[in-house]
Amino acid sequence: MPRARGGNKRKESRKKVMALAKGYKGKRGTSHRIAKQAVMKALRNSYIDRRRKKRDFRRLWISRISAAAKQNGISYSELIGGLERRSVALNRKMLADLAVRDAATFAVLAEMAKGEAVKG
Repeated sequence: MPRARGGNKRKESRKKVMALAKGYKGKRGTSHRIAKQAVMKALRNSYIDRRRKKRDFRRLWISRISAAAKQNGISYSELIGGLERRSVALNRKMLADLAVRDAATFAVLAEMAKGEAVKG
């Protein structure tokens, strides 16, 4: 039977888990069994939250656009619909940025959308 070679696999894998758990409080940072559970949960949550972040930012942008649109006398849905009919290719992130930083330009866009809504 050939000699088994491959080193300390167990030690290496434990070391990897403990490195990921560095900075955790109490036994979560010192005990391998508990650290492994904490690391698994942390990795799962970070995976989920990378997707949740996209949702949360879109909600924020929509609420900012909606507030600015109401100040210009138009609803959010009318604004978006009017801009689409006018073929204005601005995404919600850019519209929200304009609403916060450049109210005059946003007002022009709102008027464009309003004019289209009245005609259409």
